[in-house]
Amino acid sequence: MAAAAGGRRRRRRGRAGGEAAESGAVLRRLQEARDDLLSSGFWTASAGAVRAPLGGSAEPLARCVCFGLGRFSGSPAARHQLAFLLLLLEELGLPPGRCSLFDPAFSAQETAALGQLGLRLLPDNEEGKHDIEGSATLFYMVHCGKALYNNLLWRNWSAGALSKMVIIGNSFKGIEERLLSRILERDYSYIAKVLKGTEEVALPAHPRYLDTFNDTSVHWFPVQKLKELSPEVWDFTEEPTYQDCDNLEIIRKEDRADRRSPDRSLQRGWGLGAVSCPTVAPT
Repeated sequence: MAAAAGGRRRRRRGRAGGEAAESGAVLRRLQEARDDLLSSGFWTASAGAVRAPLGGSAEPLARCVCFGLGRFSGSPAARHQLAFLLLLLEELGLPPGRCSLFDPAFSAQETAALGQLGLRLLPDNEEGKHDIEGSATLFYMVHCGKALYNNLLWRNWSAGALSKMVIIGNSFKGIEERLLSRILERDYSYIAKVLKGTEEVALPAHPRYLDTFNDTSVHWFPVQKLKELSPEVWDFTEEPTYQDCDNLEIIRKEDRADRRSPDRSLQRGWGLGAVSCPTVAPT
């Protein structure tokens, strides 16, 4: 029995050592991605767009939430997106411990690597319905499904809350241009309603990162613009259900926990590759 117990301990130590080695390799590749963003000039060119919402009397951001990062251990695109996030936290002066992430696709090695970076993990799949609870919050949601943005807006649907939010993700203008207006208003009504209250600055295009940050913008919601929206905009607060969409671009709570996000290196455009409803406006 003693020998068997010793064997089990050795196996556990072996597994732990293997996971530590793998997370170390992930962190080395992440450092390479960070260096790449800096040497390519993309981060320097993007810094102006990142600073845009912070001018004037804007409340300093107190925390950050990241949704839908994907499998950054194997996907170069997701790895560069994570490296960009870390540079962003440095730029804003936000400690890693004030940044929380969630993606149901994270592996044990990726979870360990995020922990070593000092980042926090959200325990549950909120489907993007994250309440800022009065804290000025940056949401980092590159190439997420439209329902995630819509759910986030719904959860914080008031001028006071929205004015404390910055969203880095798919261009809202691009969503408006590509969707039939009736689909946008039916399925993603909170995106549709907030468009006139949104300021948006696109990240610069760079040939090296066409699939990584394409169609990505910084969005914020000045309180004065929100107050100019009609009162009826704020009256409807029904939770989105997406009953007319058979196949959303997000992983729902009831979906299997072991589903994997698509490889970010294969993403193009505004979605995750799952197109479920008639979405593209006719030309």
